[in-house]
Amino acid sequence: MASKTGNGPGIRLAADIGGTFTDIAAFDPSDGRLVFGKTLSTPDKLIEGIVDGVDKAGTAFPEANLFLHGSTVAINTMLERTGAKTALLITEGFRDIYEIGRVNRPDAYNLFFQKHQPLVERALRFEVSERLYAEGAIHKSLDEDSVRQTCALLREEGVEAVAILLLHCYANPAHELRVREIVEEELPDAFVSTSHELSQEYREFERCSTVVANAYIGPKVESYIAGIDDRIQEDGFDGSFLVVQSTGGLYDGDQAKRQCVRMLESGPAAGVIGTRALCDAIGLENAIAFDMGGTTAKAGVIHNGEALTTGSALIGGYERALPVQIAMMDIFEVGTGGGSVARIADEGGLRVGPQSAGAQPGPACYGQGGDIPTVTDANVYLGRLSPDRFLGGEMPLEVDAAGTAIDNKVAGPLGMDTADAAQGILRVAVTAMSHAVKAVTTERGLNAGDFAMVAYGGAGPLHACNIAREMGIRDVFIPHSPGHFSAFGMLFSDLRYDYVRSRFTRLADMDFSAIEKVYRELETEGIAEIENVSAVPERIVVSRAADMRYVGQEHSVTVDLAADLFANEDRAGIKERFDAVHDLRYGTCAPQERSEIVSLRVTVTGMLAKPDLQRIKQGNEAPSPDAHTGVRQVRFGDERLATDTWDRSRLVSGNKIAGPALVEEHASTTVLHPGDGLTVDDYGNLKISIGSDAS
Repeated sequence: MASKTGNGPGIRLAADIGGTFTDIAAFDPSDGRLVFGKTLSTPDKLIEGIVDGVDKAGTAFPEANLFLHGSTVAINTMLERTGAKTALLITEGFRDIYEIGRVNRPDAYNLFFQKHQPLVERALRFEVSERLYAEGAIHKSLDEDSVRQTCALLREEGVEAVAILLLHCYANPAHELRVREIVEEELPDAFVSTSHELSQEYREFERCSTVVANAYIGPKVESYIAGIDDRIQEDGFDGSFLVVQSTGGLYDGDQAKRQCVRMLESGPAAGVIGTRALCDAIGLENAIAFDMGGTTAKAGVIHNGEALTTGSALIGGYERALPVQIAMMDIFEVGTGGGSVARIADEGGLRVGPQSAGAQPGPACYGQGGDIPTVTDANVYLGRLSPDRFLGGEMPLEVDAAGTAIDNKVAGPLGMDTADAAQGILRVAVTAMSHAVKAVTTERGLNAGDFAMVAYGGAGPLHACNIAREMGIRDVFIPHSPGHFSAFGMLFSDLRYDYVRSRFTRLADMDFSAIEKVYRELETEGIAEIENVSAVPERIVVSRAADMRYVGQEHSVTVDLAADLFANEDRAGIKERFDAVHDLRYGTCAPQERSEIVSLRVTVTGMLAKPDLQRIKQGNEAPSPDAHTGVRQVRFGDERLATDTWDRSRLVSGNKIAGPALVEEHASTTVLHPGDGLTVDDYGNLKISIGSDAS
């Protein structure tokens, strides 16, 4: 792995690979120059998309000293079930916990309900003769001979990856470590993952699911990261290669090879980090980060100036999801993007997504052989996307092909006008995307109407105003270069390591010295990890939190805790913080009830130097005449309206535009509906006030 420090002179490169496009952001600290590149993703060899994007950005790897990368390869491998042939080694008597799970049945009346499908079939789950007590003492010693016999079976089966989950290993990892040593001796070519390296929390099903996911995606991600590293070094890069984690923090590429599961949501998390940077610049406390790309739409939250995170997530939707017990950005995702396919379902209704046309063949309007209508085709047909200016004119779009696809697959079967069908596709898509916003606000005890929306991704600005209108959001911000915003957000990421250790204790009985010792151990581990990374931070920041619940409850909430609460042994202050967080999340709290700590959390952050957001030139309310690029007929609601089109690159601070209007730029188009008003702020963001008119 390249090892030159990442804070010296040289360009900082960031690459975000999505299902449809690969985005590049490059920042030159010597002159503050920020440039972008965008190219179609290359599914057969993803590195080629990165190389093409860097070339389009007008820069090169030898000029860079820091390369930051986020990718969907990890989560796509898991969701598409294209990972390695994996075996699970688990404590004797617990072979089936991975399949039994939590026995959730969220839709009790759905006759077609299907529970989660494990990534490892039962025939490849093997029991290990050993057992620990909950506090970590040995109840039954490890039978090493049986492990070697199991390895012989794994070799015969051609297993490529091995996940190891032994009960209570978070309290004592000795048995897991020894099993790992034996497996690596017997199967030197296999990818081996142990649960205690990923999670030191209780809940054996969640830890099992996490380690299996890591092993399942491990060989593919390891090969992918190694391939990128080799290629960029061949192209002259000798700086630091860092990967974005699901928290939005960065970790070394070598660590990403071993702990692949930590990068499941790397791209979306970077977008939330970029949103936080934007909020800091304009003084916005609360914002919804909304990202719509070619394949999916994602939403996260900035609350009181901080990006909200969670200690676990369900990957694949609640009904059939597999849990992953790691720290990650609190993001909700729906399968609706620009390339999402519109189709008639078996029951006769219109459905949009989660299937996607991807980069190849892509939407019908791309002219690459696709004949199935997508959200992008609907936007082109309704006049919201210019067929001549898409990607700055580099990629002409075919309106007739879009109309033919919509007519053949949707309008014809439903007996509708083609334009009405296209409008219907957008309405269904907006409703689906609104669910993502609700999931990170309303379902977290937050009122979406109290937040502004920051919309980005190539398709985000096209739909942001409609989603905001549906959710009661009054203000929408479209950042500079929204089509590259996740890559841009990576430039504001820091080195970050999150640790958690289960420690059950009643608050009233808590031994502060014992808790302090655990916190110190975790903090020391995190600082050591940061010091081992090639990029040198400006400073290291440590924060503490605890998972707490009322005595008798099953589930907990995470409470941020200031250091002085421990220094002063302030039980009342801790309880007050917990009650407030519980009240925010559930709308109720019980100050008179006893509480307890379940797990201790530490975040260690190595703060890297970041680019300054650049202010733009001031101007008048009326945009310059040369910013006006024409008038186009655009469908809003049930009618087509003459709609002004504007070149965003020619707008300056203070310019105002009234809807209906289209503001076009290289990788995106912002749609203002009738009644909406737009003002360009000092940083070039488009601030849109949502009107009351329906559209």
